[in-house]
Amino acid sequence: MKRVLFSLIATFLVIAAMAQNGPVVSWTEASYNFGEIKEADGPVSHKFELTNTGDAPLVITYVKPSCGCTTSDYTKEPIMPGAKGFVSATYNPQGRPGPFNKSIDVTTNCKPEVTTVRFKGNVIEREKTMAELHPRKIGDLNLEVIHISLLKVKNTEVRTDSTSVANLTDKPLKLAFTSVPKHIKIKAVPETLEPNQQGKIIVEYDATQRSDWGFVMDKVIVSINGSTNNNKNILSISATIEEDFSNYSKEQLETAPKMVFDETSFNFGTITQGEKVNHSFKFRNEGKSELVIRKISTSCGCTAVNSNPGVIKPGESSSIDITFNSADKTNRQNKSITIICNDPTNSRQTLYIVGDVKKKQ
Repeated sequence: MKRVLFSLIATFLVIAAMAQNGPVVSWTEASYNFGEIKEADGPVSHKFELTNTGDAPLVITYVKPSCGCTTSDYTKEPIMPGAKGFVSATYNPQGRPGPFNKSIDVTTNCKPEVTTVRFKGNVIEREKTMAELHPRKIGDLNLEVIHISLLKVKNTEVRTDSTSVANLTDKPLKLAFTSVPKHIKIKAVPETLEPNQQGKIIVEYDATQRSDWGFVMDKVIVSINGSTNNNKNILSISATIEEDFSNYSKEQLETAPKMVFDETSFNFGTITQGEKVNHSFKFRNEGKSELVIRKISTSCGCTAVNSNPGVIKPGESSSIDITFNSADKTNRQNKSITIICNDPTNSRQTLYIVGDVKKKQ
């Protein structure tokens, strides 16, 4: 009899324990689509509603949005069984045009502790003001950029590019240009900008007339109503000039020069500030015609190239001799030397000198 009674009590306790499920989060919806929203209309919000379908009070202890563009609020007091609560999401679209897909992790006293709600949408970009579209300035002239970068340009190429300009003053601005090198043609369209008028500065860059290789920079002076502001009205124009091998025949490629280095990186270990390091990067011409070193440049003034081998005949060897000066340098150093040559398979090669400089006591 006692054994039967004990079994009944044990069964009752198990059933009672099973009945005590604790709090349970049940979301009315765990995801929401804002659809298309306008950046100009500002932040948008949505409340994710939840119900405690458990048998004990539910407590939200923490909410964590996936990014700083989202703020969130939530029910602070315990949510009793059968009662409702919420977690809100407010998304700020300012400066964030295009699609978005965000989440909020919600921590509670349930099992599991963390559940996630998600929201998405698409931000329609607001129309920017003329001042926002032209944030840079040269005198009274507003520009989209003050540095026109042409990126890679073949040495046989003539490239055209432009930048937008605007007159945000209450007077006309007549534009002209001085100190223009022979390989650049530049003009303003229109030549005179009326108040609150936009225009363009158009640049034509003739790389065939530029006697240089690799990254090159030119500076043109912008004259505004006849004034150059003591030569401070500077528009920069840059390009990386590369040799054009696109018209090489199969025979030309087969008989071309080939620059091969024994090593492309040298570690000088640890030196004391003020010491100099000399190193020779040895190479050979494994091609079938003369190898021409077009240009050698370094990443900083602390690294000097002592000689340019110039022309290397097929089968011959040479070296790029460099000196690294550690004056004013400390800690890890990583300097580069760029070689531009007429090897069509690798016309631009980079060498590295690395090491550590300890401060002079």
